[in-house]
Amino acid sequence: QVQLVESGGGLVQAGGSLRLSCAASGRSFSAYSMAWFRQAPGKERKFVASITWNGGSTYYADSVKGRFTISRDNAKNTVYLQMNSLKPEDTAVYYCAAENTAKATNSGYGYWGQGTQVTVSS
Repeated sequence: QVQLVESGGGLVQAGGSLRLSCAASGRSFSAYSMAWFRQAPGKERKFVASITWNGGSTYYADSVKGRFTISRDNAKNTVYLQMNSLKPEDTAVYYCAAENTAKATNSGYGYWGQGTQVTVSS
């Protein structure tokens, strides 16, 4: 089992940056692929980015490619999402997710955090 706690959300102006963190507790964090999803008000949750257990492969939604970077530090049991050039349409609750799989996929995650709010003002 893995427990996930996100942090780092907040209010930022368009064009600004934020770094989200997701701290994991439980055994074998380094064996899990990790991902970030987001959910805007009134919309379904959508995939943002994912990373394999060793950071060797990453996968991004087209909407964030070139602006967001996912990374992880297995020694700290933490995964990050660096968000640059933020846009108002990036406003959402951002969720961290984990799954014991070798692939960095955009679905199939069984463990979820509680989410952190990101608001981008125009």
